[in-house]
Amino acid sequence: MDPLQRYADRVTHRRVLPARDAVYAAWPEWVHPDVRQAYAECGLTHLWAHQSEAADLAHAGRSVVVATGTASGKSLAYQLPALSALAAGRTGDDPLARRRPTVLYLSPTKALAADQLLGLGAMRHLVKAATVDGDNTREERTWARDHADYVLTNPDTLHRVLLPGNQRWSRFLRGLQYVVVDECHHYRGVFGAHVAHVLRRLRRVAAHHGASPTFVLASATIADPGAFASRLTGLDVTAVTDDGSPHPETTVALWEPPLIGGDDGTPPSRRGAGAEAADLLTDLVIGGTRSLAFVRSRRGAESVALGTQQRLADVDPDLATRVATYRGGYLPEDRRALERQLRSGELMALASTNALELGIDVSGLDAVVTVGYPGTRAALWQQLGRAGRAGRPALGVMIARDEPLDTFLVHHPEALLGAPVEASVFDPDNPYVLGPHLAAAAQEVPLTEPDLALFGPRAAEGVAAMTEAGWLRRRQDAWYWTRRDRAADLADLRGSGGSPVQIVDGATGRLVGTVDAGSADTTVHAGAVYVHQGETWVVDDYDLDLGVAAVHREDPPYSTTARSTTEVRVVREDRTHDWGTARISVGDVEVTNQVVSFLRRRNGSGEILGEEPLDLPAHTLPTKAVWWTLDPATVAAHLDATDVPGAAHAAEHAAIGLLPLLATCDRWDIGGLSTAHHPDTGTLTVFVYDGHPGGAGFAERGFEVARQWLTVTRDAVLACECADGCPSCVYSPKCGNGNDPLDKAAAVRLLDLFLAEAPVPATSA
Repeated sequence: MDPLQRYADRVTHRRVLPARDAVYAAWPEWVHPDVRQAYAECGLTHLWAHQSEAADLAHAGRSVVVATGTASGKSLAYQLPALSALAAGRTGDDPLARRRPTVLYLSPTKALAADQLLGLGAMRHLVKAATVDGDNTREERTWARDHADYVLTNPDTLHRVLLPGNQRWSRFLRGLQYVVVDECHHYRGVFGAHVAHVLRRLRRVAAHHGASPTFVLASATIADPGAFASRLTGLDVTAVTDDGSPHPETTVALWEPPLIGGDDGTPPSRRGAGAEAADLLTDLVIGGTRSLAFVRSRRGAESVALGTQQRLADVDPDLATRVATYRGGYLPEDRRALERQLRSGELMALASTNALELGIDVSGLDAVVTVGYPGTRAALWQQLGRAGRAGRPALGVMIARDEPLDTFLVHHPEALLGAPVEASVFDPDNPYVLGPHLAAAAQEVPLTEPDLALFGPRAAEGVAAMTEAGWLRRRQDAWYWTRRDRAADLADLRGSGGSPVQIVDGATGRLVGTVDAGSADTTVHAGAVYVHQGETWVVDDYDLDLGVAAVHREDPPYSTTARSTTEVRVVREDRTHDWGTARISVGDVEVTNQVVSFLRRRNGSGEILGEEPLDLPAHTLPTKAVWWTLDPATVAAHLDATDVPGAAHAAEHAAIGLLPLLATCDRWDIGGLSTAHHPDTGTLTVFVYDGHPGGAGFAERGFEVARQWLTVTRDAVLACECADGCPSCVYSPKCGNGNDPLDKAAAVRLLDLFLAEAPVPATSA
């Protein structure tokens, strides 16, 4: 039975992707006999063409990125040359026998590294493999440092442990022959910029110990993989993109929940995507379909799993026990147990955060449900590719959330299913990223003039600034770290923006949870209602100096929403385009934000019960922005003065919601401001800025594809079926002004004015 038949009114588009046959290749002659024998004993007798091509390049010492589909066996591309080198080193026929070859494997998460270690089980007689991460005991880490020849870790541990301690890791680094960078498409934005410098530091430290490793990168979904990998590593990287693996027939469906509410004067909204997912998962489990649901938040994953269990309990209590949640924060042994249960079929369905989006082996799945667009087409295909791994026909469903981008995509399937994946955007020259890594490099091995070229064109400027600040000191021909603390602590790879704020039960002192520093003012200010794992708390006191919010348990009949003021000052205009009476620019700005009050809204109706002022400090963010202006005469000729603020505000919200379609960002990575008259431009201006110090590359990407971006923004607002605006088009979940004023119809007219004289590119961006 078709599992989507019951939901025909919700499915906006359905497409069947045909099956694909395999293209085979011969085993390379250089593969060590012991390695080939080990794979033969595992039942692997043939290679696919892309595996052989990439492995040949890596064996020849050429850095390579293999960018083929999910479940295409990319791991063999690096395992064949790596394991052959290790086997040769052990048997004594390695020309570098005085330096036993070693391999470093990097993944974005601990879970993927642990899964890769498990996959090496059949090769244990060829390698001494170990994971090195935050889950290790001291004894395990010491053994890895002294004995392992295949170390699996993540960029964070490389940054904080291996590189600062490179003298203790000299045995391993001296023989470093291969560096594997798995799931490399995850390295984007500020995180990507940090990882780019971590890899440059690794190359420098390896050279200091006498090694020059070959890099092998892997990603299922990435645009222009050769250029991206070269930018990430600083090396010339060859791309292998012709996928020779087979793939089963796959049905992809786009799903929009129905509109509800709106009768009491509040904006209509759509039924929650999580509730829709629980309905579908219930039917899939009852039908014997092994399924995986991807949900963006930990709380959301728990909610989908619980909703599915409750629905199944009414039908078959035994089936309800075969549904579970998988997310970060679980103990390592609990995560491994869930992965085993999913592989074995003991579990029929799992609701997961993106922790299972990566290449963890969960073969045997029949269906994947993605709850909300995951932010990029690359991530969507990565998630949907988890299904169909046993060769059977697969089902992939994306359920739209009540957001502009999701709504646009389910009604414009060609933008999702017919378009290439996005360009991965990151800026290694961001001074707020570059400076800390120069300091860390100097502490690892004194930094010399020739080293600066490795870190890019702004490295000399960065070293000068760090020296002037007293963090570095030049002695003879090198710069040295001057402080007693660890330079690596200056760089926050994940870009969280400072130490998390602790949420503490004021009565018992128990730690309830944490919230990142960047969002603390809006979520745990005094009087805020905070929900954690289904429990409601009210904040009694928020101590900014200590980074602590004291709370008590309460179930008030209202929720709270912070209100803030934002100012943007243009520091420098880098580039600009004139579109007739419109102008679009990109450059440096300073964004000053201050939470000034909060609203209490009655649960259910959304009625405003009151507003209370807050006394919180202003925060200034130096960053990059893209902004559009329109000649005052054009504005006056086409829009009533009273409509302009609402038009600009609605256009800003919609543009923020749609930028992730064209750049590898999330709407929470960017912010915006709109005004009928800005003092720096003298006219109507809409700003969209990167939410990270120094910028993350998203604003520049918006500038480069501005016409396409504003066109899809205009189309999405116009196509939304609501009358006056809703969360699917112009309402924003993070608006500091309570989504007031907003004018949907005027926003369309304003966007038409911006686009009226925009040049049509010869080719699509």
